[in-house]
Amino acid sequence: MRVWAPRGRRPTAWVHRRYDWLYVYAVVRPTTGQSWWALLPTVSAEAFGVALAEFAHDEGIDATHRAAIALDGAGWHAAQALVVPNGIDLVPLPPTSPELQPAAAGCSRLQPAERLSPLTDEVVANRTFVDLEELEDVLVRRCRTLRANRRQITGHTRYHWWPRERRPGRRRKGLPGFRISRPQHASPDLKAVMDAAAH
Repeated sequence: MRVWAPRGRRPTAWVHRRYDWLYVYAVVRPTTGQSWWALLPTVSAEAFGVALAEFAHDEGIDATHRAAIALDGAGWHAAQALVVPNGIDLVPLPPTSPELQPAAAGCSRLQPAERLSPLTDEVVANRTFVDLEELEDVLVRRCRTLRANRRQITGHTRYHWWPRERRPGRRRKGLPGFRISRPQHASPDLKAVMDAAAH
């Protein structure tokens, strides 16, 4: 389509902008690449609580089968109204720490949670969708593909400072099923988070 305009002036194109939103929630186990995905219409403390409850239900998490989830400082991750299911422990990451920055070129300012965004965004970038159902179909297929591709998930989420998992039956002090390893050059903020996770 061509739009003509006087020389030296930008052309005007009339459009009717409409937006509907769909958000991708993900929980990842960096050491294995296991992942859990959900699509919700908003980001809020209530929606995050729903996602956590569904995750706990789907994965069999309860008082005896616990999960620790490391997350960034988004407002809905720490809101007073957030209802956290029994068996889930939220571990906030320090707001600034060099250990949390990915080494990949071009991604030096992304937080850990944002590392998965390019993987889901690439199937919807520069596309339009008739409605949310069409977008949801595309995202569901993409999330299923990512769930099956554990190596790709691990490559985007497993940082050098992430604790190594121990084999079942050899548990020591620390999170159940996890061994807390201490990076030699960790910042004081990161050491405080890891110390809290070990107790």
